[in-house]
Amino acid sequence: MLIFDDKNYKVDTCNIDGISIKFRSFKEILYCEKPVDSIQKMNIFVPEVYYEGNTINGYSLHTAPIFMPNTVGGYMPGPADEPGKDFKGRINSIFRALKHGYIVVSAGVRGRTSGVKNNEFFVGSKAGEISNGNGKMVGRAPALVVDMKAAIRYLRYNKGRIPGNTECIITNGTSAGGALSAIIGASGNSKDYNPYLKEIGAADERDDIFAASCYCPIHNLENADAAYEWQFCGYNDYHRIKHVRSESGVKNIQIDGILTEKQIKISEDLKRLFPKYLNSLKLKDSSNNELLLDENGEGSFKEYIKKLVINSAQKELDICSTYKIIDNGAVCGSKIDEQEYLSIEDGKVVDMNWDGFIKKITRMKVAPAFDALDLKSPENEEFGTETIKAKHFTAYSQEHSEVEGTLADPKIIKLLNPIEYINNSDTAKYWRVRHGAFDRDISLAMPSILSLMLENNGYNVEFSLPWGIPHSGDYDLDNLFAWIDEIHTK
Repeated sequence: MLIFDDKNYKVDTCNIDGISIKFRSFKEILYCEKPVDSIQKMNIFVPEVYYEGNTINGYSLHTAPIFMPNTVGGYMPGPADEPGKDFKGRINSIFRALKHGYIVVSAGVRGRTSGVKNNEFFVGSKAGEISNGNGKMVGRAPALVVDMKAAIRYLRYNKGRIPGNTECIITNGTSAGGALSAIIGASGNSKDYNPYLKEIGAADERDDIFAASCYCPIHNLENADAAYEWQFCGYNDYHRIKHVRSESGVKNIQIDGILTEKQIKISEDLKRLFPKYLNSLKLKDSSNNELLLDENGEGSFKEYIKKLVINSAQKELDICSTYKIIDNGAVCGSKIDEQEYLSIEDGKVVDMNWDGFIKKITRMKVAPAFDALDLKSPENEEFGTETIKAKHFTAYSQEHSEVEGTLADPKIIKLLNPIEYINNSDTAKYWRVRHGAFDRDISLAMPSILSLMLENNGYNVEFSLPWGIPHSGDYDLDNLFAWIDEIHTK
């Protein structure tokens, strides 16, 4: 059943904005023998010129890297996609990757709203129809990871039959999809997932990958609340946009507010928890200096984060990359010459006022940011089960819960945290992590910790905080592809 049929295909042509690609599409392929949801299928796209004996950028039918973008946002289901435009109207990564010469595999994966009628939309998602529920909540953690691993195992099981180099698989995702890419990259071949893979009839193969591309990953959830308040405690105004699917497309609803006295107390409590966690990681910078925080949240780690932001500002000051490369990607008011909290001397960013920076980008979420006391956050649902809608995943929120809630199984929480698997599994050698300097969906500490953990354990990491960029992804695909081409030759 899991044998790839290379005769079942269609030759398609896609024309967007004057750019044309001709490709062979193999669609709706079952990647596991016992699927529990109709979404568990994959699409494979191959430049047609490869079947004519030609090459693109030096790649051919069996040497081209396999690019695996996902469409997961908000831990919702991520259906298989195809060449076209994304929800912002940009040419999507599948189209661009095919044009560049990659084999593209788009695997559909379950999510927290599988089986439930829902009109939510999150960055990283595929814009489309409002989902219809069948009542079976089969997509709770760790389903999305299990499905992606099953898809990778299918590719390896069909090595030689399937187009592309199965030893050069690169995953890509944004937000929760960025977290999925990170988990896949970190946890290669971990036995922890085997019972779930066996349950859906995944191939008995490897599921490690060559490289992971992660845009603003919403990960390390059990520590994300504390990290968020470490950054935003003391800033009580919040501003966010809620995305909702409608018949006419994705609608944006502006939400503004001020933390209540109770939420301010929660923020202070959570901030105090972060230094202990951070210090337990024993992180070091590239000069082997320890990165630590004192009980007030001050210290070398905070200075390290400041330096990352300063470096981002300096790059923007030098080449204005955001406004030259990224079409309408930056936050309004983020032009480098308008940032009063930056100290610039002779064309050099020499310092940054941390409070001024945080005040500029603003808080987005109330406290707690992820493990909501009323169990109504997307992440609460992600840790629910087929019969329980939502669960807590931190001791703090469980202790202060406003409802009759239960704490998720620690083993399940671990399965969704890439930090737990770095160097404890067949972790991908190459990583590219991007998190906008103006991203407020999760603390800047989180992608920094991920990148430092990888670097400290000897992995190759390309990490930066692009200036002015909010919570988003796929905004620098040319640079991403250049990185893939470079590591492919190593």
